[in-house]
Amino acid sequence: MNIGKILIEADEIDAKLAEMGKAITEDYDDKDLLMVGILKGAFVVMADLSRHIDLPLEFDFMAVSSYGASTKTSGVVRILKDLDEEIEGRDVLIVEDIIDSGLTLHYLMKNLEVRKPGSLEIAALLIKDGIERAPLDVKYEGFHIPPEFVIGYGLDYDGKYRNLPYVAVMGDEE
Repeated sequence: MNIGKILIEADEIDAKLAEMGKAITEDYDDKDLLMVGILKGAFVVMADLSRHIDLPLEFDFMAVSSYGASTKTSGVVRILKDLDEEIEGRDVLIVEDIIDSGLTLHYLMKNLEVRKPGSLEIAALLIKDGIERAPLDVKYEGFHIPPEFVIGYGLDYDGKYRNLPYVAVMGDEE
C-alpha cells in the first residue's frame, strides 16, 4: 500500500487544534478537566490538543474494540482497557481521532454516563460525512472528511502510518 492524496496538511491540523484548545480553555476555566483518549489513534491528537489548552488537566486512556480481527464492526463493543481513575463529579472530555459510524463511541458514552461525571463531552479531530451515524453530540469538531479510508496523525493501516504529520487517503497497492 502507499500514501494517496493528502487531505489535511500538518499546519492546518495545528491551527484547528489551537482553535479547539482555545475553546476548551474558555469552557473549562475553573473546572477539574480530565481528558480521556481512546487508544490507540487518539494519542497523537490528545497530545497536541493538550498543548493548546491553557489549564491544569489530567489524562486517562481507554481502549475499546468492536472489530476483533475483522475490518467490519461486529456490533459487540469490548472494553480492553478501562479508566484508571473514578470520574464521578469530574468534567470529562473524550478525545477521538476520527468518528466513523459512531457506534463504539455511542456505547462508550452510555457506559461513562452511568459513572456520573460532572460533565461529559466529545472532541474529535475528524468526522466522516456521508455515512449513517449513531446519535452523538460532538462539542469540539475538527474537520469533516469524505467517507474514505484515511491514515496519518494517529490513524493507521495495519498498525502503520500513525506517525504521519498529516491526514491522507490510503493509496492503492503498487
